Amino acid sequence: PGTGSSGHMCGGMLLSALLGPQAGFLSMIVILAIQCLFFADGGLMALGANIWNMAFYGCFVGYYLIWRPIMRSRWFGEGKGAQRGRIITASVLGCVISLQLGAFSVVLETSLSGITELPFGAFCALMQPIHLAIGLIEGAVTAAVLTFVHASRPELLRDVEVREGSGKHSLRTTVVILAVLALVVGGGLSLLASSNPDGLEWALFGNAEAGYSENMGLDEEDFGLSSSVADTAGNIQESTAFLPDYAFAESDSPAGTSVSGIVGSVIVAALALLICLAGGFFRKRKKAAGA
Repeated sequence: PGTGSSGHMCGGMLLSALLGPQAGFLSMIVILAIQCLFFADGGLMALGANIWNMAFYGCFVGYYLIWRPIMRSRWFGEGKGAQRGRIITASVLGCVISLQLGAFSVVLETSLSGITELPFGAFCALMQPIHLAIGLIEGAVTAAVLTFVHASRPELLRDVEVREGSGKHSLRTTVVILAVLALVVGGGLSLLASSNPDGLEWALFGNAEAGYSENMGLDEEDFGLSSSVADTAGNIQESTAFLPDYAFAESDSPAGTSVSGIVGSVIVAALALLICLAGGFFRKRKKAAGA
């Protein structure tokens, strides 16, 4: 089973800066489960590993060891510009370190699982540099989103000093802008996404068809271990994934990518709203029972 997308390791960092590490971690679990079940992105049997690699590091390591200490420091001095500098620094460092830890965990997990005979050192030498480059790009994107939130509604960010009248937009306007951006990225910019292998696939299988190195030259169609449990998990995922690989089944239409991005965003937003409503309902019942 696949291991999902490395970009989510930085998603945990972004969510933790907005929601806190615990809520961010739960959000990442929901996102990864949706991608696994509805889009066949990351194998069902790899879901636990994906949660550790892409949610734990970004949410807990990224927040407690990087975001909070930097945001509470006096780096760059005082004032709004200094806070923006700390946000950018924490975002980039957090994404880079989270990705490096996640990539190393993938190497360790894959090696210990026995599904590959790749030399451990060679595997690391392929995985860590490519994820360093990915981390820098993801860090820049994360910094851009968080600096926008800081300029619009700074109280939405954790561990940020808020000054009266510092927000440029209302809460509703900020949420609407972020929602529109999510739909534009998911439904439009996703069409520009590269079809080349991600960091792990590149390390294992290369991309000789596109003229790149074969790297380890492993056969992607004959990789991993076969078992009845794996077959059952694969059958479950096949039955639940209505947009496998972010496309219409048995179709190469680019519209499938746009629809997948929009549908995925809507599902995540709907589940987040449902969880919030359920939490509010149970809190009210608990208060009523206590009274």
